[in-house]
Amino acid sequence: MIRGDRWWRHYGPHIVTDFQPGQVREEQTCPVEVGRVISYGTSSAGYDLRLWGGGLQRFDYGFAEEIDPKRFERRQLADVPLKQFAGGDYYLMPEYSYALGATLETITIPRDHLGLVVGKSTYARCGLIVNTTPLEPGWTGQLVLELHNATPLPLRVYAREGIAQLLMLPIDMTPEVTYADRNGKYQGQTGITTARV
Repeated sequence: MIRGDRWWRHYGPHIVTDFQPGQVREEQTCPVEVGRVISYGTSSAGYDLRLWGGGLQRFDYGFAEEIDPKRFERRQLADVPLKQFAGGDYYLMPEYSYALGATLETITIPRDHLGLVVGKSTYARCGLIVNTTPLEPGWTGQLVLELHNATPLPLRVYAREGIAQLLMLPIDMTPEVTYADRNGKYQGQTGITTARV
């Protein structure tokens, strides 16, 4: 069973920072203008998360012959500059690139739930693949997003707008040991956190 909007409006403020009880589709862009945004907030069966505006880093393969998750080198990542635009700040992902970003929101998964994150259709239809791993019971932090521009063209990815949807699934029994209990290596992460062993 996946949790719906009524559940989110009740429990969401305890799970997501800056919780929005409805779906936000427009924002004030200046004192008099309202602009369309890629939606975020509560949807029918999940919560649409926003992309953090504090950085996006793409893989720069010029520094090594391979990537080793046991010995990940931060210099293998290059900053993607945040561009200012009247319609919303954005990162321009190069063609066929792979990048790491993070959610604007900090998330706390309840002890009796599992979180799954999927990409938003607006981006999927433009060639952006959003990947994450399951969010285990008790995990908390800013979620690192793995983004792949699968197209032969640069792709705009808007900061502080919807990027992915969080789905919450109750588990049959509360685990004996949660991610928080075992002090998992990504517990409490902020910003872009790279591979750890």
